[in-house]
Amino acid sequence: MRGFLMNEKELTLEEKWEQATIANNFLFYKVMHDNPDVCKQLLEILLEMEIDKIDMNTQEVINIDWRSKGIRLDVYAKNSNQVFDIEMQSTDTLELPERARYYQGAMDIDSLKAGDEYKDLKNSYVIFICIPDIFNKGLPVYTFENLCRQDTSVPLGDRALKYFFISTNCDKLLNEEQKAFMRLVRGNESSNAFTDRVAHLTEDAKRNNEYKRQYMEWERQKAYEFRRGKEEGKEEAKLEAAITLVNKYNASPETAANDMGIPLEKLLESLETRTKSQA
Repeated sequence: MRGFLMNEKELTLEEKWEQATIANNFLFYKVMHDNPDVCKQLLEILLEMEIDKIDMNTQEVINIDWRSKGIRLDVYAKNSNQVFDIEMQSTDTLELPERARYYQGAMDIDSLKAGDEYKDLKNSYVIFICIPDIFNKGLPVYTFENLCRQDTSVPLGDRALKYFFISTNCDKLLNEEQKAFMRLVRGNESSNAFTDRVAHLTEDAKRNNEYKRQYMEWERQKAYEFRRGKEEGKEEAKLEAAITLVNKYNASPETAANDMGIPLEKLLESLETRTKSQA
């Protein structure tokens, strides 16, 4: 477990690729998308139900409208009356419940054609495979559906379910197939035919040079976006500090801009905007 949680910042991209497992969301996507039968079997294991067939979609942004925030789905599959989204999460991003809500709504909008009735909505399943216990209650899986608060025996019946499987708590699972897969995610050795195949396909994917190139580019882009966001955050903090110097400590805009290392024009524009908004 310790090896899985080691500080990724200490690793080169090459090392991260070599050490990646099925718990890596990039590899998880590749393995599942390239092997629909494996994805179908995993869905059947996690949901404990038989699934007739699934059609795989490429990783995509589901368009709600041009002004709305698009979403990327790790693994998106559907059939005539069901739609599934499986996400691999190695960290707690502190917004997974909200993301599950957004995903479910977006998939509903995407699957309901013009002229369809609401009862034509497909049964919807959002599944997060998590490393940490984001709810801190010690359960190996948390399943959510909409119920009446006054009488929890009354379900809403909207046929929308959300599952959060927690690998750190997987030893408590009663379903042995679920337990075997979640242990593989946690970093344990494969223990049955299905996890053997998943582990084998993961290693095959890691030997694919095109996948490796895509992963490297994906990681570089993430690092760039992180640095850009961090720098933008610094600039915003500097601007706020300069505004405080002017408004609270009566510094001149020239002095405040110089002290904070920001353009005077930007500070003057922000001061003017705030003055107008307070008028």
